[in-house]
Amino acid sequence: MKIPQLSMFMENKPGRLSDPCRRLAEAGINIVTLSLADTQQFGILRLIVRDWEKARDVLTGAGCVVTVTEVVATEVEDRPGGLATILEVIEKAGLNIEYMYAFTFRSGDKAVLVFRFNDADAAIQVLQDNGINVIGGVELYDRAGG
Repeated sequence: MKIPQLSMFMENKPGRLSDPCRRLAEAGINIVTLSLADTQQFGILRLIVRDWEKARDVLTGAGCVVTVTEVVATEVEDRPGGLATILEVIEKAGLNIEYMYAFTFRSGDKAVLVFRFNDADAAIQVLQDNGINVIGGVELYDRAGG
């Protein structure tokens, strides 16, 4: 149920984001979702793609430094308090969220969130034990059409 995510450091300068996106497009790789965080000097681009190994190879072949981490995707009720409910479960279990971001699509009355936990296996167990739907990679890619 863990999903591979690619992360890249890049200079925070105009045009730096388009190069990896263009290279993935030329290789026929669709970006399912992404997150971009920045500081004044650099940014961190995080990507989820179906064929992450090919994407990693394309990007490293272009001189990018790419790391692969595992993230967890969950459904959350798309209503006020939906996220707070999940966060309470995580907090009670003593799990640490390193970062999170939302997907750009909904599934009925649910939204999808991506979490990076300090202990993904423990987080998956806690979420499932509390009735929170953890989404595997194949299901996630299918839902996104990617």
